[in-house]
Amino acid sequence: MLRRVLIFFAFAVLAFAFAGTAGARQRQQTNPVPFAHTPCSVLDYGPCIPSYCSVFNHGPCLPEIDYPYGENLQLTILTVPPEGQAEKYRKPDHDLDTIGDLFAALRSCWAPPPAGDAREGMQMSVRFSFKRTGEMIGSPRLTFATRGIPPDTRTTYLNAINASLGACLPLKFTGGLGGALAGRPIMIRYVDNRELAKPADNP
Repeated sequence: MLRRVLIFFAFAVLAFAFAGTAGARQRQQTNPVPFAHTPCSVLDYGPCIPSYCSVFNHGPCLPEIDYPYGENLQLTILTVPPEGQAEKYRKPDHDLDTIGDLFAALRSCWAPPPAGDAREGMQMSVRFSFKRTGEMIGSPRLTFATRGIPPDTRTTYLNAINASLGACLPLKFTGGLGGALAGRPIMIRYVDNRELAKPADNP
């Protein structure tokens, strides 16, 4: 009888120890995709997924995830800032850490063509990407221009866009923003909303 009690007691101790070990292992199990439902935003301080794979990442990294701003970062830059939005057209005095900082820096870069070479209401869009170091990958690609404009006017605005961006680069990103932006397409639509004097009619 005593022998049976001792055997039962030994099995009970082993079962308790095994359950404790299994519980500890379960608690320490690592999720291979941590925080999968809270992707990292440049507006967040984590913990979250920091970025996505690009040709400039040496890994480890994760496949591209849904980004709060969509596949493309889209920005409209007006030559004359709207009333009350001058602050959004002022370059930050610190390393760029958020999408808002990036947009403000890009707005502040814009130097439109001189009034004599400009066209009122002209719109032009370009698409490009940044490296994590703040340099541009290649040259901006023209994606849209107002219809019916002369070729020289189109060239004038494209040259102004390239010169404006070139004068501001490389931008100074924080590590978090640089990782989030590397290789991500950015679309900028430039709108010349100045009231330009119309040329006088020839007699």
